[in-house]
Amino acid sequence: MFHIKPSTSRPMGKNYKWVALSNTTLGMLLASVNGASLLLALPVIFRGIGIDPLAHGSFIYLLWLMMGYTLALAVLVVTFGRMGDMFGRTRMYNLGFTVFTLGSILSAATLGSGPIAAIELIIFRMVQGIGSALLFANSAAILTDAFPINERGMALGLNQIAAVAGSFLGILVGGLLSEVGWRWVFLFNVPIGIAGTIWAYLKLQEVGTRKKESIDWLGNLTFAAGLTLVLIGLNFGIQPSGSSPMSWGTPFVLGMLSGGIILLIVFVFIEQHVPVPMFRINLFRIRAFAAGNLASLLASVARSGLMLMLAIWLQGIWLPLHGYDYEVTPLWAGICMLPSSIGILIAGPLSGRLSDQFGARYFSTIAMVLTATGFLLMMLLPVNFTYPMFALIILLDGLAMGMFMAPNTTAVMNSLPEQHRGAGSGMRATLFNVGSPLSTAIIFSLMTIGLNASVPAAMYSGLTQHEVPVQIAQQLANAPPVGYLFAAFLGKNPLGTVIPAQVLNALPPGQMATITSRTFFPQLIATSFHHGLTVVLTFSIVMCLIAAGASWLRGGKYVYREKGESESE
Repeated sequence: MFHIKPSTSRPMGKNYKWVALSNTTLGMLLASVNGASLLLALPVIFRGIGIDPLAHGSFIYLLWLMMGYTLALAVLVVTFGRMGDMFGRTRMYNLGFTVFTLGSILSAATLGSGPIAAIELIIFRMVQGIGSALLFANSAAILTDAFPINERGMALGLNQIAAVAGSFLGILVGGLLSEVGWRWVFLFNVPIGIAGTIWAYLKLQEVGTRKKESIDWLGNLTFAAGLTLVLIGLNFGIQPSGSSPMSWGTPFVLGMLSGGIILLIVFVFIEQHVPVPMFRINLFRIRAFAAGNLASLLASVARSGLMLMLAIWLQGIWLPLHGYDYEVTPLWAGICMLPSSIGILIAGPLSGRLSDQFGARYFSTIAMVLTATGFLLMMLLPVNFTYPMFALIILLDGLAMGMFMAPNTTAVMNSLPEQHRGAGSGMRATLFNVGSPLSTAIIFSLMTIGLNASVPAAMYSGLTQHEVPVQIAQQLANAPPVGYLFAAFLGKNPLGTVIPAQVLNALPPGQMATITSRTFFPQLIATSFHHGLTVVLTFSIVMCLIAAGASWLRGGKYVYREKGESESE
């Protein structure tokens, strides 16, 4: 049993909605700047803490630096949304700014070097993830409370645009501040976090109702443990194991996945039988809520891992073929992908505003079909494409995602009763964020299968033709091909690094210059990469089309209204 408790804060002023929008927008900006800057600064971070990306075991540090943050966010966002319903959405949101800022300070203060420093950074990144979970779980609910029904799409659309604008700024931060020192990539977040914390504590009000009820500790524990085990299994599954390019059949991975799935099944059972569940499964009886979340999950699965694969395509193949040194390819890859962000900036606020009038069904459905079309066009590109065509395709992708995000989020939030907006917002954010590691695991597995089918023969043939000893060529050909791609992604010429120096120095000068040139590795792997990319894009197209179907099944415009509430309220 629970009791509804109205807010004890003073009534909203007519300008409060803009205060809520501006502060939650700053929170989204902070989180997105952090994500984009880290992605581009990874080469400098690895060099700064003394980790060789091609050394045995380094692959796991890179994965967890990117995914530890997502893991903390996905595991905790539902819990924090529920706590926002109980203790106040603004209170939990404000705490998010504080925790995120603390995580940034700890990351910048990382001590030591090598694996110890990498583990410290992973832990501190997870602290940032806890702060982000508090922000994400409650920001949409705060906006939904503050804005009338006929303006929510516009507000949530502008809020989503902040995340895209943050990616612009993140490119600048990651590319330029990392040249000063990798710690500045994290320190940059601190003044923004402090300003946001003070502003939130001074200006944000508790507008929504609160519920006095107990916390579902058993549900929290089984959900967190189950999701953690599944994500650990997925992350380890795409890593090499002995002579195998992946680890899906190892006892550890199978144990993690099966244990996690069993715990999640237990979690669903618990949530159906406890008086006050953490994850309100009955909310999925609302068709607009269920269809919107399914579409969001599938869109994330289709796109998240693919965007990382496109960055690897640019950094490991296209940019070196066009004369860029490996050390500068991370920054230029981010710049090359800016048309996607521009598309989201253009379409996001417009579609959000229009969805207030017409609903999300047509916008989100057409958006997913357009995204699938863009992926099909990308499949037709050669590996060494002309940039204007690539830019047009990713611009289309950005326009489509901007058309999808704001209307879909608005439709999901509008379908919820006021007292469940925090929990519903957390569930929405969880499903979206779970899609990211799922996408990475699936897409890297598909790419590895594609690469492993043809890279060994191409590598062996290319190296022996340039007088590399047969034994060395065979050894390098049998190495996991994804490791080469990650090395290029981190700003290293893979073949110039993995071939022993004494072997390189023994080669004729012309052959050594060819093998260590910018273009040799991209040319060697181009055909194999395109084959793997075709498989990956086919998967993403299927996910987008299923997401389009889910979007269509949501039905017409639906807004949950409390008794006596009108559309203008």
